[in-house]
Amino acid sequence: MAVDYRKEGKVAFFTLNRPEALNAIDAKSLEELSRALIDFKSDDNLLVGIITGTGERAFSVGADIRSILPQFKENKGKPWSGPPTIFRGLDLWKPMIAAVNGYALGGGLEIALACDIRIAAENATFGMPEVTLGIIPGWGGTQRLPRIIPQAKAAEMLFTGKPIDAREAYRVGLVNKVVRPAELMSAAQEMAELICRPAPLAVRAAKQAMLLGADRSLEDGMALEKTLNDYLVTTEDFEEGSNAFLSKRKPDFKGK
Repeated sequence: MAVDYRKEGKVAFFTLNRPEALNAIDAKSLEELSRALIDFKSDDNLLVGIITGTGERAFSVGADIRSILPQFKENKGKPWSGPPTIFRGLDLWKPMIAAVNGYALGGGLEIALACDIRIAAENATFGMPEVTLGIIPGWGGTQRLPRIIPQAKAAEMLFTGKPIDAREAYRVGLVNKVVRPAELMSAAQEMAELICRPAPLAVRAAKQAMLLGADRSLEDGMALEKTLNDYLVTTEDFEEGSNAFLSKRKPDFKGK
């Protein structure tokens, strides 16, 4: 399997599994990742996803040059036709965590950027080397990177192709936390467990409001916020959360 997909309690794990190619993304990887993400989206028992790469050398070094890059030329002028994933084509309001082990380059970094939270091992490296191949990122890198880190730093990475290490990634706000390689997955799981505690529908609404509101005026964003909150107050989880607070007990949310 190019992507190992497993479920553990309320958490889904996606592991890019081509260690012989430093987890480069080929057509099979995209298809398998898409199917796994769609299953994750539709499974009501799953609340949070964690994506990582096999081994300690690489999260993913990006698109497989031999198989994916030629498709860019073949599909010139055509609408996007790839399988739906978190970086394009799939609206996924369940939170995603990237556990970045080693190199996250090009499309690999773009996968991490499409996640909501990024945790890096100390040996992680982040870069957008596409300009050194005569192209630019094609899976959202030019759009998401300057939305996450300062534009000047994003420009430096995009224009030069020069990578940054984990500490610099943390300094500029690209990652939430840097840990030792042996602690990476436990740190990601701890974060997932924290996200699983609140009301699931509220967490998804918060993500939806945050991402969709980013491209709207403040007034329109606040209107979206109210619309989502108007729905949440009709849910069973809102009643449970309110009653639990008043009763000074832990809530038992059902995602309903």
